[in-house]
Amino acid sequence: MRAIKPYSQADLNRVINELATTLGDRINLSPAVRAQHGGGDDSYGNLPPDAVVYPFSNEEIAQIVALCNKYKIPVIPFGAGSSVEGHLLAVKGGISIDLSEMNQVIEINAADMDCRVQAGVTREALNKALRYDGLFFPIDPGANASIGGMAATQASGTNAVKYGTMKDAVIGLTAITAAGDIIKTGSRARKSAAGYDLTQLLVGSEGTLAVISEVQLRLHPIPDTIKAAVCSFESVAAAVDTVINAMQMAIPMARIELLNGLQMQACIQYSKLEGFEAKPTLFMEFHGSESSVAEQVAQLEDICREFGGSAFKWAESTEQRNELWKARHNAYHATQQLQANSKVLTTDVCVPISKLAKSILQAEQDAHASQLPCTLVGHVGDGNYHLLIVIDPTDHAQVARAKQLSAQVVDTALKLGGTCTGEHGIGVGKKDYLKVEHATAINMMKSIKMALDPKNIMNPGKIFDL
Repeated sequence: MRAIKPYSQADLNRVINELATTLGDRINLSPAVRAQHGGGDDSYGNLPPDAVVYPFSNEEIAQIVALCNKYKIPVIPFGAGSSVEGHLLAVKGGISIDLSEMNQVIEINAADMDCRVQAGVTREALNKALRYDGLFFPIDPGANASIGGMAATQASGTNAVKYGTMKDAVIGLTAITAAGDIIKTGSRARKSAAGYDLTQLLVGSEGTLAVISEVQLRLHPIPDTIKAAVCSFESVAAAVDTVINAMQMAIPMARIELLNGLQMQACIQYSKLEGFEAKPTLFMEFHGSESSVAEQVAQLEDICREFGGSAFKWAESTEQRNELWKARHNAYHATQQLQANSKVLTTDVCVPISKLAKSILQAEQDAHASQLPCTLVGHVGDGNYHLLIVIDPTDHAQVARAKQLSAQVVDTALKLGGTCTGEHGIGVGKKDYLKVEHATAINMMKSIKMALDPKNIMNPGKIFDL
């Protein structure tokens, strides 16, 4: 893949020279830094931007974007670099706006359980700042992603079954439009019927409509009791049936994650886990009062036993829970270590809970037929799972088989009333799937894009092509 640049080198030089008067050494042109900003944790390669800039304020972002808009220079917002759908590829060249220096928690409103943060604040840093107020931010995609990046990609993760996704957590934004205007959306009120919901339009827009610079977030009290558990099963089908029954009984779990046998094997090896088996396994967590958690645990134990669950491991201390979830969070990197010099192509489908078993079992059958190493990990409490396909990126036949397998998984999900992406977004990797899933609505999406970004400078080449 080669960047196709809609601007001249002379215009790029004008932009860089003018920005240098304000940003000074916060403009970086080194090949190494540019390469770091030209890709994420994905298998789509690397297309470096022409420059990387590090703003300190909304006003500086506005200056950068307005100047780039004048000369039709693309801008690519950059958070922590952990996206997996090619969001960071500079497919039309341009300038990467690295928001990592905008990392201040602006305000914490403990009484109203909300806060405002700059986009570069990471979720771990935010929770560290919140702990003294007895509050926490529950959205946990695994990686220590930036809040701005999580909002831009509509992230969710392991806690979504109880606490929802970024669309549920974000109640307002500060954003910089393609014209360089600074706008504020939403409010601190718990509900509003005031005009178009621009907050929800920008959440999940993947940097294609505006640069998100500040985020107002809904918070939650730290639960009185937190208890985590792991349970093994003889088959993926038994584990999935356990999840479906638990959801239909409305057991209010905070997290319930599925790892197939190969994924458990990879995690055992990578995270040096002891006392675990390479079998399909559910990772679970319960939040609430001591009595409510005890009741939830008893109910789920009964369901697990009904479907042959065994080898229960309980964790109540923070250290024990962290050990369990560390293995889950390292699943992607553990999968990558199954094969030397490999990359991982990840699927991200989400289906109605009643269709979960059919979707996952078909995905496992298709994976077996592909003869490619595939692990499976899922936020199965809300019907979302990832088939992680291990490939040698230099083996074109493997890459082709992986893409075919990914298409099969998505096709099954769409036929079951699901979606091609539950939390990773479209980026460059799922544009063809979006055309199928939203065939009747994609032209409206393009119209919104062109109305807000007529010169197509905001992360062009992502979500769809213009």
